[in-house]
Amino acid sequence: MHLHDVLIAGAGPAGAAVAARLHQHGIRDVVVLDRYDFPRDKPCGGGLTGHADEAFAALDLTLRVPFVPSKIAHVRCGTFDRSVTLGRPVNVIRRIEFDADLVAQVRDRGVEITTGEGVTAVAPDREGVTVRTSRGRELRAKIVVGADGAASIVRKHLIGDRALPHRLFMRELPRPAGLDLGAGAPMLYDFTPMARGVRGYLWVFPAPGDRINVGIMHYPAFRAGGPALLDVLRTRLDELGIELPARHNLGWPVWGYHPRTPVSAPRLVTVGDAAGIDGLTGEGIAVAMEQAQIAGDAIARALASGNVGFRGYRRALRKAVVGRELALDRWLAKLLYRSPRWRSWLSLVLYDPDVLELYAARVDGTQVLADQKLRLWGALWRHARKAGVRRRELAAALPEAVRMLPPGAAS
Repeated sequence: MHLHDVLIAGAGPAGAAVAARLHQHGIRDVVVLDRYDFPRDKPCGGGLTGHADEAFAALDLTLRVPFVPSKIAHVRCGTFDRSVTLGRPVNVIRRIEFDADLVAQVRDRGVEITTGEGVTAVAPDREGVTVRTSRGRELRAKIVVGADGAASIVRKHLIGDRALPHRLFMRELPRPAGLDLGAGAPMLYDFTPMARGVRGYLWVFPAPGDRINVGIMHYPAFRAGGPALLDVLRTRLDELGIELPARHNLGWPVWGYHPRTPVSAPRLVTVGDAAGIDGLTGEGIAVAMEQAQIAGDAIARALASGNVGFRGYRRALRKAVVGRELALDRWLAKLLYRSPRWRSWLSLVLYDPDVLELYAARVDGTQVLADQKLRLWGALWRHARKAGVRRRELAAALPEAVRMLPPGAAS
């Protein structure tokens, strides 16, 4: 049986980006498997945030599909309403088009990508990794990359599923005739559902083809069922003048990044959703493409040296810009979504004059929020003096809490 250099499980942005990075290193014996055929849809808000532009350039990839450049982040919570202008636009794409085009770009470089065949088991040994597929095949590789999403077989081999996942639901809709998105194609981030028990936010993004992408994210502060989350999403969208159809709303679990969660083992590496998404926003595309560069470089070194233990990979991810931002967002998510004092933390986000500007710069990639510790401490100091006033302002802005999720969720 032929021993491939690298086998990548998953051909989404994470897997395609790793394959592109390996090709840059001159590594040609690479096989990519994905359980789906492309084009295939993927539940996602579709925003290319953060350092996506730099990642495209670093990987010699190109954004070739239609996109809507959004220059404004519109933040809402009840009657609170504020718009923040982004330093550079977030480009909103459709995943059904975007992912298929990345696969095409990587295939054009000669990389072997097989679709409709997923990885069902991995078994590492001293000489390589045996991979079993959904078509009953067995393949061998020196190194296997888990880029196979939240349900990653490689992730399960490393750690199993020991925690509650984030829950997300999304739907792409034709833009309602009476819905005016406004100038600058703003993205709406709506925290009003927190008064109804959700620990997260609702989004409405402009999408190519006169569409909108709507959805909701729930942080795993407690277990929440899909029907209850969809009820909150449907109720709030109705208040915004958007009708959510009863069927074909896509839901999926995802794992938040944790700096101590194993992301590698001898001969095994994970990237993208398999390694953990942004716990605060649920964003994953730019994260995956940034992580892919680190993974590709680590794999190239491992193949050259023969040291395939990947002992330094988790630290390399954590110390990179993407890891520092994910670690900070994980901390912020715990304060905002998990703390029983969430109203106080939410009022800090909404009413401090600097915090929304700071996070907008984090979203558009013009600043690394983890490097802005003095400004963050300044915001906390101001909040210590004004927390009571801000909580009262938030209470006046929020609608009366309607208990739509389990008891205690909307406390």
